[in-house]
Amino acid sequence: MARITISDLVKRYGKTQIVHGISIDITDGEFVVLVGPSGCGKSTLVRMLAGLEEVSGGSIKIDDREVNDVEPKDRDIAMVFQSYALYPNMTVAENMGFSLRLRRADPKVMAERVAEAARILDLDSYLDRYPRELSGGQRQRVAMGRAMVRDPKVFLFDEPLSNLDAKLRVAMRAEIKALHQRLKTTTVYVTHDQVEAMTMADRIVVMREGRVEQIGTPLELYDHPDNLFVAQFIGSPAMNIVRGTLRRTLDAAYVESADGIRWPVPACIEGLDGQVVQYGIRPEHISIVPGPEAGSECFAGTVIVTEPMGAETELQLAVGEGKIKVKAQGRVLAGPGEAVRFGVMPDMAHLFDADTGARLSTQAHVLH
Repeated sequence: MARITISDLVKRYGKTQIVHGISIDITDGEFVVLVGPSGCGKSTLVRMLAGLEEVSGGSIKIDDREVNDVEPKDRDIAMVFQSYALYPNMTVAENMGFSLRLRRADPKVMAERVAEAARILDLDSYLDRYPRELSGGQRQRVAMGRAMVRDPKVFLFDEPLSNLDAKLRVAMRAEIKALHQRLKTTTVYVTHDQVEAMTMADRIVVMREGRVEQIGTPLELYDHPDNLFVAQFIGSPAMNIVRGTLRRTLDAAYVESADGIRWPVPACIEGLDGQVVQYGIRPEHISIVPGPEAGSECFAGTVIVTEPMGAETELQLAVGEGKIKVKAQGRVLAGPGEAVRFGVMPDMAHLFDADTGARLSTQAHVLH
């Protein structure tokens, strides 16, 4: 295992700067996920960690050793790629043991490590097969096994599940997480899928345009996003955003949108009366209210789309001049064009400055 310290890291291609002074501390045995949209620099960052890209500025340390100029093979890291990168003319066992063979490891030690990795990854019965005889999920497990037999200080995963179908991605997520809990190896994992990030990470690094937007545990990012970008990137479906003006009275506060709808906010929210804000509420914090129970605190909407999921129902509603997404528990039978009433959980709402995108804190959170 190892500690990774990334300090003021910069990457340039000619005059174009891709990574802008990133600093991240990754503790021994931690599982850190780099997440962000395509082109945000996350794969470039992990390739610099691996030594596959040169560092233009700043430093990377593994434990207390700077590795900026250290060859990839000497960094004691193992990388798993999106494309698996298996040798088609080698069997599963030969692929898994290839790095040890290059090191001229003892054949007995090599065989033991391959057998142990195969047992953990449930590949025992495939050791004599070739990659072309395996499914996508099996090939990805072979790639993971090849990394495991090296017993590295650090695992690097670069979008390893992107080529798999949805059901297999879910299964492989669980396998990788269970593997980490067993091996306790420091792991850096790159993905553009925020669901992968939320379900797998000890901590998430949210990136945009070569910069870090926020670092925190999955629930910290979900509950207390620093800004509008993080708020909309983390969570599925994405957070609803309504532009409006913060209004304060002696006993209440709300955000009034351009169509006159008054959206409820936490009583202790920061912000000035008349301040232009972006009002955020997650789809799961909105509930459909049956007709007889609808009261003055409810809002009217018209169903655009209903997506039944079984245990829950996702709806898109036309509300005033805009649209919102609702993630309702149970089954909602309303179809397109039907009117519904819904309620919002005020304490779960977020406000963001309309100009900077920074989240306005609640006083309770500031004191905490």
